[in-house]
Amino acid sequence: MPGSGKSELARIMSEEYHIPVVVMGDVIRETIRSRGEMVTPERTREVMMELRRKDGPGAVAKRCLAAMQDKKMDTVVIEGCRSLAEVDVFREHAGRLTIICVHSSPATRFARLQSRGREDAPVDYKSFRDRDMAELAVGIGGVIALSDIMIVNEGSLDGLRQRAHEVVRSVLKGEG
Repeated sequence: MPGSGKSELARIMSEEYHIPVVVMGDVIRETIRSRGEMVTPERTREVMMELRRKDGPGAVAKRCLAAMQDKKMDTVVIEGCRSLAEVDVFREHAGRLTIICVHSSPATRFARLQSRGREDAPVDYKSFRDRDMAELAVGIGGVIALSDIMIVNEGSLDGLRQRAHEVVRSVLKGEG
């Protein structure tokens, strides 16, 4: 879910393990910018739903495939998978797929989203909850429930980083 810590996990994998990262939310934000529109939480949600209505539930994942292929590496991190349909798109193109979920409570995630100051941060708790409901409607709950590895991130940033290193090393060894 937004604000759980998945971007920190992806950053560690990219910077410290040199694994390329494709951020699914960037596809939506770029689509909005390419239309000359402002990125807001509402517009992000609308465009996410529009792409899925127009091109099917795996639409955003399909748009990520070219970026994945451009990386020309055996291992790529996909940050922000939102539905089992997207997982299926990636599974069709991957030799091995490991789903890592980073989970945090709504209160923790809301506080993080407010403090990081990104352009699509929720303006209040109602918009945060609406965003969560939109994510759940798309199917993120299925991805969370069927993840191979779950990291619970309610503690410190250092705690998340330590756990992230353990998980990454395990996955790279083929244990995850």
